[in-house]
Amino acid sequence: MSSDTISSAPPNELEVKTSEHGGARTGSVKKQVARLFEGSLKAAFPEESVEPLIAVCTARFGDYQCNNAMGIFSKIKERSTEYKNPNSVGQAIAKHLPPSDIVESTSVAGPGFVNIVLSSKWVAQNIHNMLLNGINAWAPILSVERAVVDFSSPNIAKEMHVGHLRSTIIGDTLSRMLEFSEVKVFRRNHVGDWGTQFGMLIEHLFDNFPNLDDVEEHAIGDLQVFYKASKRRFDDDPLFMERAQQAVVRLQGGDARYLSAWKKICELSRKEFDIVYQRLGVHLEEKGESFYNPYIPNVLEELTSKGLIEESEGARVIFIEGQTIPLIVVKRDGGYNYASTDLTAIWYRLNIEKAEWMIYVTDVGQSQHFGMVFSAARRAGWLPDAKSNLYPKANHVGFGLVLGSDGKRFRTRSSEVVRLVELLDEAKSRSKAELVRRLEDNGKLKEWTDKELEKTAEAVGYGAIKYADLKNNRLTNYTFSFDQMLNDKGNTAVYLLYAHARICSIIRKSGKDIEEIKKSGELVLCHADERVLGLHLIQFADIVEEACTNLLPNVLCEYLYNLSELFTRFYTSCQVVGSTEESSRLLLCEATAVVMRKCFHLLGITPVYKI
Repeated sequence: MSSDTISSAPPNELEVKTSEHGGARTGSVKKQVARLFEGSLKAAFPEESVEPLIAVCTARFGDYQCNNAMGIFSKIKERSTEYKNPNSVGQAIAKHLPPSDIVESTSVAGPGFVNIVLSSKWVAQNIHNMLLNGINAWAPILSVERAVVDFSSPNIAKEMHVGHLRSTIIGDTLSRMLEFSEVKVFRRNHVGDWGTQFGMLIEHLFDNFPNLDDVEEHAIGDLQVFYKASKRRFDDDPLFMERAQQAVVRLQGGDARYLSAWKKICELSRKEFDIVYQRLGVHLEEKGESFYNPYIPNVLEELTSKGLIEESEGARVIFIEGQTIPLIVVKRDGGYNYASTDLTAIWYRLNIEKAEWMIYVTDVGQSQHFGMVFSAARRAGWLPDAKSNLYPKANHVGFGLVLGSDGKRFRTRSSEVVRLVELLDEAKSRSKAELVRRLEDNGKLKEWTDKELEKTAEAVGYGAIKYADLKNNRLTNYTFSFDQMLNDKGNTAVYLLYAHARICSIIRKSGKDIEEIKKSGELVLCHADERVLGLHLIQFADIVEEACTNLLPNVLCEYLYNLSELFTRFYTSCQVVGSTEESSRLLLCEATAVVMRKCFHLLGITPVYKI
């Protein structure tokens, strides 16, 4: 068995790429600015090998800033008399900037911060080009081409609950952002479809259905109830426990009858999972724990030959530096466990699927486990040092708890975990009731068909649940509140979806053909609020790249909310319909709507077009 070669990041950050949807991808504005400063730094300081340090300006001095001057000065001050301080280094960097349509002006502030103001004409042209060529022209260019995102991963025969919600929607959003960036993403559902619990499930199934052909979804009924009944028997009945343990041995030994029962239970579970995934608009490809079973012996053999696996108290383990307990890969009874499966999955993903980036989306409670698994993979030579910028790499994307109003883990009044299906049902029901009330108050209910009401209630309800989760830093806990997430004011999906619908309404009410304006009109950014909105629009790729790189969906949510606020400011101060600048401002409206829709898509939210 051989492992993937470790390599540095492909040098594609500063290239212009062609989108698979047509049109050139120039990457984020930040990278385009970096290209300019790369040339400047080489020209001004040819002996220094430095990467441009570019940041978005938060002060009034400019739009972007180059922050290399202090670092360069600290290197050259002992051997150069030409530069007296960091400011003089900044002046040299600014002086050597190559001519570009991007830059309107430059200035040097404080200890050599080189500020640039982007050309308003270039910003407007960039937006107009996006409208003509499509939003994919703004897709960021990342340093990776193939990624595995491991998310959702419920256990067979157990109901999907609110805990699975976070993994499912965070993983889906990360996948969508990577796919938008034209990374080949393997969306993996590592379901818990193997293990000792199947012994009790199978024996309970045999007792209730001696003829497996009689086992149908309606016959078993609620799988969660079925699971609990088998667990109760396992805990209370020693004879049943013994039978269940023997069933595990038969299942793992390949007994045809037991394999058939196992497949039947898995099949019924998948049907229930698929209903949830379909409602959430999430696509996954299942490769559960059982998939990796045939590969485990050879993987453990490779790790043994490399001296990683040792005997300890009857088990086979890998000792990890900095950890007080070892990583057990073979239990005392000779059985495999999560660690052996997860290490084998890493081997498979690197060698068979050729993944450059493996992203595991689970709760923060599993951080130590994945940290140890990744450390073992590095000891095996499968992954480079964690501090390096080399590929392939693996990241654990941890997330906090969903809390109830009492500040404790979100549960039902009977202390049961909250079923995901029931949450979705209630979100849609509440959303529909509020929509009907709003339309009745406005006298518009008769203008809506039942189908439109259903679709809009679903989009708003499900979108509200997703956005309420994604807008938070994933590492923090958050309190689940229908009242808060379905509020049409503030940073909620409801507010943002309605804001998008209002923009669409502005364009419709103008009576103009927006497609025709795209071809014949010109976009100009004369008013200060037009320019602020335009600048925010073209920073979309910067934001998606940041959210991907740091694996933080909340960065995109913050951008979307700010975009809505900036549009409101623009629309308040700039008349659109009937103004002399109508065509240009309609284009700015359309660009805002296009970017909002792409944000919704990346967050897995369905946009609405009328309210």
